[in-house]
Amino acid sequence: MGVRPPSGGDDEEPESIEFGIAAVDARLKESDLSFPATRDDVDAELGHERIPYNVHGSRISLGEMLAEVETNEFRSRQELLNELHGPFEAYRKEHSGGVIQQVRSMLPF
Repeated sequence: MGVRPPSGGDDEEPESIEFGIAAVDARLKESDLSFPATRDDVDAELGHERIPYNVHGSRISLGEMLAEVETNEFRSRQELLNELHGPFEAYRKEHSGGVIQQVRSMLPF
């Protein structure tokens, strides 16, 4: 997932804020990890990475999210991302700041 931050009133395009699976994908692209890969391979390479799971920048280690996945081997990067999607969404929903914070995250300011 990714969300553009509010514009500061200038003409420059703001950069997007990556969180959840989009942030994991960015880390995977920067890593030396190759597929197929086991859960232990992914954990050894990126388990220590703190991944933002919401637009506010709250973070959790990828290792903690990997522990929620039942699959032990991933044939591709996309398969890993697909397996992590559910745990990231569940974690984000469980650790959101409630209804008010969810509404605030949708507002443009």
